[in-house]
Amino acid sequence: MVRFPRPGRRPVVDPRGARRYDAEAHAIRARHVEFRWDDVPLHYIPGEVMATHVINVMHLVLPEGERAMAKALSEALPLIDDPRLHEEVTGFIGQEAVHASSHEGAREHLASLGLDVGPMVRAMEWLTDRVLGPAGPTGRARHAWLCERLALFAAMEHYTAVVGEWLLDAEVLEREGMHPTMLDLVRWHGAEEVEHRNVAFDAFQYVDGSYARRVRSALLASALLAGLVVAAAGYLHRADPSPDKGRFWPLRLLDAARRGMIPPATLFLTEIPRYLRPDFHPSQLGDMDKAVRYLARSPAADAGQRRDDGTEASCDPQ
Repeated sequence: MVRFPRPGRRPVVDPRGARRYDAEAHAIRARHVEFRWDDVPLHYIPGEVMATHVINVMHLVLPEGERAMAKALSEALPLIDDPRLHEEVTGFIGQEAVHASSHEGAREHLASLGLDVGPMVRAMEWLTDRVLGPAGPTGRARHAWLCERLALFAAMEHYTAVVGEWLLDAEVLEREGMHPTMLDLVRWHGAEEVEHRNVAFDAFQYVDGSYARRVRSALLASALLAGLVVAAAGYLHRADPSPDKGRFWPLRLLDAARRGMIPPATLFLTEIPRYLRPDFHPSQLGDMDKAVRYLARSPAADAGQRRDDGTEASCDPQ
């Protein structure tokens, strides 16, 4: 029988010994990436309007969410004395900034094709600024709110790591002809989510570690993310200017999930028990080696590296 810890502030997992790569030279760092959107169509998965818009949810929801997450981790950084975890949090913050700007580029391109994303973007800005942002109080109340935000973002990062693993394995996206630029964006992002999957969790454990807070935040994060995905996907379908986009988007959403074109909708339920196991740690998720291998051959990351090295990236894939 699994024994659950008593609610309190003692960490369930020792953050000093849980990280998988403690004894290795692997370092989490922000990568310079370059994406060219010129020839990316509005429906970049041919014939899959709803699946395209589920992927588009990343462009609407993630930029503001990742900035809010980076702010919370930046607030926590002075409280983290562990050198390795401090380094990982710093790298995590840099990666989240690049993620946000990259998805904004995709979002601006879709807007140029006639997809009105403004209302949903403003709603996300309100949510992250007014609900998930730093609080005004000082002292103990401010620290407690920081712990709440760290717990919530740690739970959200669990889902992004699970989706990142799915994106790395989703051969169906290639078979169905997803545009290579957008496929590289989501796989590069997914690979980095797998790469830094432990950081928000370890930061929360180091600063607070309350199991009661972990449970509460996991349930809240699951409901919030599920609601955001459904609401944003429905909005995007309604805002799609294409005359042949089809009707009854909820049925199309379920059909896309049934055919494996998008992550399973049940993950918001099936992942809660795993995340809430007292002995859970994010290093148990995903395949780090697969993520690192993709990051080494991502076209966008390669183009960014060439630019950093002072050589112009070739436009010829051959």
